Amino acid sequence: MSKERTFEAPREARGRRLDQFLVECLSTPGETVSRSRVQLLLEQGGVRVNGAQVKAGFKLRGGEQIGVTGEAQPAPLKAEPEAIPLEVVYEDDDLAVVNKPAGMMVHTGAGASDEARNKGTLVNALLHRFRALSSTGGALRPGIVHRLDKQTSGLIVVAKNDQAHALLSRMFAERRVHKTYIALVEGEVKRDKGTIDAAVSRDPVRRTRMTTKPNENARAAVSHYEAIRRLSTRFGKFTLVRVRIETGRTHQIRVHMASIGHPVVGDTLYGAAGLLTDQEELRPARSRAARRKMEPERLKLGRNFLHAARLEFAHPRTQKPIALEAPLPKELEEFLSRLV
Repeated sequence: MSKERTFEAPREARGRRLDQFLVECLSTPGETVSRSRVQLLLEQGGVRVNGAQVKAGFKLRGGEQIGVTGEAQPAPLKAEPEAIPLEVVYEDDDLAVVNKPAGMMVHTGAGASDEARNKGTLVNALLHRFRALSSTGGALRPGIVHRLDKQTSGLIVVAKNDQAHALLSRMFAERRVHKTYIALVEGEVKRDKGTIDAAVSRDPVRRTRMTTKPNENARAAVSHYEAIRRLSTRFGKFTLVRVRIETGRTHQIRVHMASIGHPVVGDTLYGAAGLLTDQEELRPARSRAARRKMEPERLKLGRNFLHAARLEFAHPRTQKPIALEAPLPKELEEFLSRLV
């Protein structure tokens, strides 16, 4: 049985809501207890005021004896079907390949609120479209064998049953699934081809980023890039590159390209500009008065210019070769046309 923790409401707490007061009581320097967590604990009968069960909105008068037993136990989450448009480029009884749009998370995030975790993800769309998916990834990630970043578009393979999931996972681990991306990066990439062999790990300071700096937790990562087109525009110099990855580390292409001084356009997390400004309209040849009157044109992409364009692998059951492509989405094509 859980030990009861007791608190006495001071006179200064008069008029305050019980749930607000308990947030302060239960939080520690190392962990902040959310108000929703406290409210759930109240709903589950884990809080008594002067021996009686009360609601979260109970107003304190000061002097009450408050007993708290146990911890809030949220109901296990699972992904639910949601009618979201989905572009399927390949499907059979074992697997499907879909073209994920930018802005869509592949699956729920453990740190978000319940509402946010269960809405708008690729998994929600997959469950609505296919009904049955592999269970290997658990209730929150059915069918998911690999991932794409939220702001990366393109091809992703999904397992419909556990056998296919196991076989596909082994193929990814053994590097028998070939993934090719198209990216627009800042600056002029001098070499026509190159390989970035740099281990990747979580940035110890900025935890939302990855880094190629030496770290005992770093994992091997290899990316091969090829310059497709070099662009010298009024917004600066850029290079359209084709990138084939041997490994599939978190943010791999983004952190690798940034590590050689060429961040992916739109990827402000790794140093890319948030806005591109027309440099011609800022030329010194123009008078200062003319420059003040003329607002320079600015471009903002609103996503990363990174697209999973090609996927090649042998079917896990039949061994039949599968090669699929997805063209650049409309917003990236339009951005390119505006850039040049």
